Amino acid sequence: MAERQAAKRVATFGQITEEYIETMKPKWRGDKTVAAWERFSKTYTDKIRKVPIDKVSTEDVLSVLRPFWHDKPETATKVRERIKLVLDHGKARGLRQGDNPAEWRGHLDQILPPPKKLAKGHHASLPYTDAPAFVKKIRRASGVAARALEFIILTGSRSLEVRGAEWQEIDMAKAVWTVPAARMKTGKEHRVPLAARAIEILTEMQESRRGNLVFEGRVDASPVSDVALAKCMKTYGAGDFTIHGFRSTFREWTADETQHQREVAEAALSHAVGDQVERAYRRGDALAKRRRLMDDWAAYLGGADGTAGI
Repeated sequence: MAERQAAKRVATFGQITEEYIETMKPKWRGDKTVAAWERFSKTYTDKIRKVPIDKVSTEDVLSVLRPFWHDKPETATKVRERIKLVLDHGKARGLRQGDNPAEWRGHLDQILPPPKKLAKGHHASLPYTDAPAFVKKIRRASGVAARALEFIILTGSRSLEVRGAEWQEIDMAKAVWTVPAARMKTGKEHRVPLAARAIEILTEMQESRRGNLVFEGRVDASPVSDVALAKCMKTYGAGDFTIHGFRSTFREWTADETQHQREVAEAALSHAVGDQVERAYRRGDALAKRRRLMDDWAAYLGGADGTAGI
């Protein structure tokens, strides 16, 4: 009798998923995220809904992912990320122990081939749930490429914008980097609010300054190369993804895990929002709001468990 009662109290993956959704709803922006999570719960992970949360195994995770891993890599990647979050949630509540069977690095990447690019013309992006661990690795590394790569991730900037950054563009006192129009894809000057960690990187680069470039390569007066950045990505476990893809990583994190406005996130990426008339009336660049967003992003990246700042 006691054993049967104990069995009834064992929470299933489906139950914990629903509880996770209810817990996180207040911090999700809009109904799209909630709807996506409900599809995840009732459609994509239907076959493991009744599995006890402490019994969910690698084979269970693979049974969910394999049917669409090749044909729908973007969907499959998001489903894997969400399984991981639910299992982490269960572990935090003391409902399961051990490693997370939905972990990509060092686990599923040894079983499944790397996800394909999301679509033609898109850039393969590191899942945002894996970003804090990657940043932790490159922070421990020495060299200009590691510092430039972290600065790219922190600011949501394009590689060319950061590689060509010059000291006169930086206002350390105001923690603002003004990228000139000539180096922007939009052809318009763009102000970037700098989080505390970004300022730390710039302070470190000042100590070894040789010229006017912030991230100078081995050849004097030449910026650190894209090849060096790509090598850094590969060395520290992100070789399957692109540098430009970190902009998508940042954007997906903003949409899924924060309540920051869509317009603020798009402005942080220097994307145009609205039609010409709307843009004409919106003359400000929301710097203060973007600063709060980038501070939250930096805190998330710096969190040991990937939860800080959200």
